[in-house]
Amino acid sequence: MEINKRTILWIVFSVSLVVLWNDWMVSNGKQSIYPWAAPVKTATVANTAPATGLPTAAAVPGAPGAAGSTAPAPFKNEIITITTDVMKVDIDTMGGVIKRLELLKFKDAHDKTRNQVLFDVNPKGVYVAQTGLVRNAPGEPVPTQFSGFVAKSGPRALDSANEVQLVLEAEQGGIKLTKTYVFKRGDYLIDMRHDIANIGATPVAPSLFVELLHHGNKPEGESYFNSSYTGPTMYTPNEHYKKLQFETIEKKGTADHAKQADDGWVAISQHYFVSAFLPPAKMPREIYTKKVATNLYAIGTLMPLGAIAPGASVSNQVKLYSGPQDENKLEKIAPGLELVKDYGFLTIIAKPIFWVMDQIHKVLGNWGWTIIAFTILIKLVFFPLSAAGYKSMARIKVVTPKMQAIREKYKNDPAKMNQATMELYKTEKINPVGGCLPIVVQMPVFIALYWVLQASAEMRGAPWIGWITDLTAPDPFYILPVLYAISMFITTKLNPAPADPMQAKMMLFMPLAFSVMFIFFPSGLVLYWVVNNILSIAQQWVITKKFEDAAAKK
Repeated sequence: MEINKRTILWIVFSVSLVVLWNDWMVSNGKQSIYPWAAPVKTATVANTAPATGLPTAAAVPGAPGAAGSTAPAPFKNEIITITTDVMKVDIDTMGGVIKRLELLKFKDAHDKTRNQVLFDVNPKGVYVAQTGLVRNAPGEPVPTQFSGFVAKSGPRALDSANEVQLVLEAEQGGIKLTKTYVFKRGDYLIDMRHDIANIGATPVAPSLFVELLHHGNKPEGESYFNSSYTGPTMYTPNEHYKKLQFETIEKKGTADHAKQADDGWVAISQHYFVSAFLPPAKMPREIYTKKVATNLYAIGTLMPLGAIAPGASVSNQVKLYSGPQDENKLEKIAPGLELVKDYGFLTIIAKPIFWVMDQIHKVLGNWGWTIIAFTILIKLVFFPLSAAGYKSMARIKVVTPKMQAIREKYKNDPAKMNQATMELYKTEKINPVGGCLPIVVQMPVFIALYWVLQASAEMRGAPWIGWITDLTAPDPFYILPVLYAISMFITTKLNPAPADPMQAKMMLFMPLAFSVMFIFFPSGLVLYWVVNNILSIAQQWVITKKFEDAAAKK
């Protein structure tokens, strides 16, 4: 049976795109496009009701620090704003809760006039970071996220300094809790020291909790074409990196994960950004996830502090990272933290790809030219393989008249037609599937590069030239998808013509179909494919011309 190489090529390309599309949807909690897959259930949630956006202690009976933790008297809270060169942070003296965190170096994906905001409390949802104490004896009050804190005076902005501190103090139930926030220049890592002093007459044994609260709403402006994962993530030495789902917590009240560990971190991940609590290393802790209130979920860590005698105190140093998923920086902060930059199922290929591109970018300084240089590099790596494939296709194109004669001669006997065709392949030293091998090998690279562009905050908002102002966003004027369609049309013309007229028409239609799909893909990915096609056309044209000239001399 005759095997048409272009048919196989397009099948491989189509299947790869289908696999890519399905993995994109499933990894972001969408319904699989495969009919046999179980449907994804989305929890029905509503916005939080309290005027402050945050639940009260009475409304959260299961939360750490809830029991007996309300302030003993009416407390007038204030919002203290700390400003550095990279972030602007609002901290509520009611609980010392971080209620808003604005990244000054990143623009909002949907409104370029605003900065990217991570922590926030608004009618659309709640996303905050909070800490507090839990006492072993139930009902005894301790300073928590529901307690009033007093802020010590001091600078609220870096100005000419390299760091700025905010100190908050609260006393309750014979325990004094001092929270010290340290913000550093150029750093998205916030140092949070908790000093716990026993000012009572009896020993106490409290535990410190750190937790992130997040609503269950989908990110603003998200669709099937730009979907991304938003939800709790965590890392422990035994289970390593885990992505959890708000829908699971809504359904079960918690998620399946390690409950005890001596190391690791908890986080809320979203597209390009992450907020992660990093407790001290080698310190036993309990990890929990729970539904806190309607449309409000928590992931946190509870750390026993041991017995504290009257007049004694203990300190606990926790770090909070809230910023971009910069792979190079995250891997230096904590083990496994760089894994929040999710490359999908081809991580083993995507990580080396990003490393190579990062090295190229250090030289060129532009991610668009980096993609082009990387494409050329990949083309050189696969040059011998692709050359062999193009030689096979060139041989087929040269012997096409002979193949057509065989079809005419045995048009009523398919068995003899296939036998004669295979003999022709053998005589002319043609590998019938040789032209498909290069595309098969490059498909994993293509898919992995897609995830690199989808996940890399380093490329978020990175321009190339002219109209391409963000390589992670689709081409706003569809120029690259059109160039891709033209390049695929030229490639089709360079390949041997299919014997079946219907198949020939389908092959001419496929470039248009895929260019329409590429309208929704990151422009950086389309740029890679356009450059790859241009290089392939040049290589294929030279090889085909060589074989045609050789055949003409015979």
